[in-house]
Amino acid sequence: MLYERIIRPLLFILSPERAHNFTLGCLSFLRSIPLGRQMTRLFFSKKAPSLNREVFGIDFPNPIGLAGGLDKNGEHYNSLSDLGFAFVEIGSLTTEAQKGNPSPRLWRLPKDQALVNHMGINNKGIINAIEHIREDRPRCILVGNISKRTTAKTEGEIKADYIKAFSLIYDFVDMVVVNVSCPNVEGLTSLQDVSYLSSFMDPILDRRMIQEERKPVLVKISPDLENEQVDAIIEYCRRNGVDGLVAGNTTRKRENLSTPPQKLAEVGSGGLSGAPLYERSLSLVKYIHEKTGGSLPVIGCGGIMTPAQAMEMLDSGASLVEVYTGFIYHGPSFVKKILRAILKRQKEEAAALKGSPRRPERRIKRDPSPTVEETPSTDAGRLPEPVAPSIPAAPAQTPEEGNQN
Repeated sequence: MLYERIIRPLLFILSPERAHNFTLGCLSFLRSIPLGRQMTRLFFSKKAPSLNREVFGIDFPNPIGLAGGLDKNGEHYNSLSDLGFAFVEIGSLTTEAQKGNPSPRLWRLPKDQALVNHMGINNKGIINAIEHIREDRPRCILVGNISKRTTAKTEGEIKADYIKAFSLIYDFVDMVVVNVSCPNVEGLTSLQDVSYLSSFMDPILDRRMIQEERKPVLVKISPDLENEQVDAIIEYCRRNGVDGLVAGNTTRKRENLSTPPQKLAEVGSGGLSGAPLYERSLSLVKYIHEKTGGSLPVIGCGGIMTPAQAMEMLDSGASLVEVYTGFIYHGPSFVKKILRAILKRQKEEAAALKGSPRRPERRIKRDPSPTVEETPSTDAGRLPEPVAPSIPAAPAQTPEEGNQN
């Protein structure tokens, strides 16, 4: 409540990009002061064994991650993980630094709890990220998101760009996400066509085969794809060993928004994220899960603004989920709220299971006759057979006291 009533209104006075940089600067400052990191984790992280899940052969301490785009340069992953994220996706990263599109290139749509960005994959390049990773060892599961440079136009240039980016980042992250769905780079979304996708994914997967350690490789797809396109990507992934999909990215569509049309015209055609994207992202996750029978893991990403939506995304087939705009609008406690909601439901389900009525045990009434002696049995669970009263034998013999097994 403090964030939404006081801190967010102050941050929203600043331009979105300036507020973004200011927030990351504050996180870095907290890490630099004594006990700053410990206090951050104390207030904002949440751990419990029941939150753990294994996906892609990796043990995730919880199912909530930070989507690509916030830590563009791979410089703040540890500070962000202190806020409760199990994994942080850095990037998108390109083989060389690039400035992206001119400002203004990031807008808020508060009436819709949304953002529109036209950033153009601005970043300092993969080498800068690698240097930072070497200096500041990741204390979380680190995911490297790679993309082509905006200057790579031909099929040969695009192929070389992705292969080089993959080769550079592979040894420094736990997973690699190949971004082919950003709507803010000319021609990038067309790479989702399998004929293009295979031209650089095939050599990327071949490169992975010769590495000492096999790490997961995923493809990040757009929520604007038609089902037939999704089917083709699923088939390619299953046939060629792609480990999973990130579903999805921002959307170019502007449906059912409360923001005035003149504001939308001013913003332009950038990628929209936030609350209006949720149903589209949820449908995509459900479709992939049902189409594959759960055999192809999916990271659900797009429009998660409440703990209930995060849980619904997981229930609908997402192995993990990522948040971004929900984190911007609801602040640093957002992840902890989601994890508390998951734990609460787990406790309720356990209590319901424990309190469910049990079938009464069947009792067998035994013969109460005092004249019948019961024979001990070594067979557990079997009632001993009744034995007739002992009959005196000849004087030279002792009476038989019972039937011994």
